[in-house]
Amino acid sequence: MKIMYKLINSKMRTCNEFQWELGKWCETTGNWGLCSPSWLYFYNDPLIGLFLNPFHADIKNPRLFRVEVEGKFLNDNGLKRGYSRVRLIEELPVPQISPVQRVRFAILCAKKVHKEKEWNKWANNWLSGKDRTIDTARSTKYNFCTTHAMNISGVAESAFYAAKSAVSTVKSTMIGFYAAKSAISAAESAFHVTKNKKIDLIRIAQKAMKE
Repeated sequence: MKIMYKLINSKMRTCNEFQWELGKWCETTGNWGLCSPSWLYFYNDPLIGLFLNPFHADIKNPRLFRVEVEGKFLNDNGLKRGYSRVRLIEELPVPQISPVQRVRFAILCAKKVHKEKEWNKWANNWLSGKDRTIDTARSTKYNFCTTHAMNISGVAESAFYAAKSAVSTVKSTMIGFYAAKSAISAAESAFHVTKNKKIDLIRIAQKAMKE
């Protein structure tokens, strides 16, 4: 039995109001792209799903289910996985993730692929708790944007959003979106930068929770 994890809203529905039922098999064709109706998508770890939810389905107050999967398979660089035949088998408690933990996840992902010295100094100080002031975060974000304004690569973009996430922590409810965006950019960038060697998102997620 292959196990994955699924986030569903309070009415047991997901995108396009698709209705799920506990124990009932659902099947698709698996003929097109992962975000098309031909796939049902899941996460290989509950924390990954919850960290990325604000940028993926953005389900408010999601319910978490353990899922049995089989059939055709498609992997989106470790971010999410598509299967063509699935069923919900058990509802699980939903781990609670704080805004600070979301920022930690974003920064830890970005650090895997972004090696610029000044940004990493700020990131290390933020992660350790040495300096989380909004002035420092703004300064780092400004310097980063000024330096890379004419050449924003995928790797650099992930670092930019991580910095913006830290600024947003105390000022905006958009923290989940920016943190998730930076994590996705970092993971996708790492896939190319490291020549198809994926970063360990589960390990990063677990580390981010240790705040």
